[in-house]
Amino acid sequence: MRNMRWLPLTIVSSLLLLSGCATSTSKQNSQPWHYLPMAVPLQSTTQQEVQLARIDQILLREDLTEQDRAQIYYERGLINDSLGLRDLARLDFNRSLSFNPAQPDVFNILGVYFTQSGMYDAAYEAFDSTLELDETHQYAERNRGIALYYGGRYDLAVRDLLKHYKDDGNDPYRAIWLYLAEQQKSGTETATQALRAHYQASDKKDWGWLITRLYLNDISEEAFFREIMRSSADNAQLAQRLCEGYFYLAKRYQSQGDLGSAVALYKLAMAGNVYEFVEHRYSMLELSLIAQQLNRVVPVS
Repeated sequence: MRNMRWLPLTIVSSLLLLSGCATSTSKQNSQPWHYLPMAVPLQSTTQQEVQLARIDQILLREDLTEQDRAQIYYERGLINDSLGLRDLARLDFNRSLSFNPAQPDVFNILGVYFTQSGMYDAAYEAFDSTLELDETHQYAERNRGIALYYGGRYDLAVRDLLKHYKDDGNDPYRAIWLYLAEQQKSGTETATQALRAHYQASDKKDWGWLITRLYLNDISEEAFFREIMRSSADNAQLAQRLCEGYFYLAKRYQSQGDLGSAVALYKLAMAGNVYEFVEHRYSMLELSLIAQQLNRVVPVS
């Protein structure tokens, strides 16, 4: 989400207050987040802008079939989504479904949008529709597991995410999301033991396994960010890896009760404009959930 229109004003105020007082939230874990590495925020490319212009021209043609229009609206939706124009993207995805309702990929991304907005029942239905149309759609399986995690249905979340992990044990993000769900279901100690086993059983080739090492306390935060800076080939890759790194580090601080640091890190995860990454997508949801938690604990006058 690019804006905060759907958040009550008191929640927005709570977020601003919390982020401004991060150093007082946890003296033990407080960090100087403004000294952490940053990438130049990603911007739209000339190619993307040209593609949008061409699609607008193509849609004016009267000889397009309904299948053609469905595909074109879907492709324009993907471009808008990559630019963070999610309201426009959702409109295009719905238009695409109106011309061809049998599109598992469209239901999958709409399910992600529903999850971002906290509409979990609608998200479950969208992912179920994806899997009914394509039972091998692994992204829908993962995304449904994440939606179940945010919806507080941890047993079901672990079921989906465990199956997703078993499909590819060398994908660190499958192991990480399974860890987060197991942490809520069975506790940090049990989840950490499983994560270590998953790390040891992997080929360790993907850079994301560095995140699991951070969770396992096998690497310091300083070394973690130094390695991101060293291994990133260009600004785009740096922005992507920082988006992931800040998000999962925020989840760690949040689980420790350091909400001030978590808020600062979720904001940093969004700073690079990596709109397509789930870590960017769910940072705003995490911020809204923290703000709601604050409103329940600390009344806002």
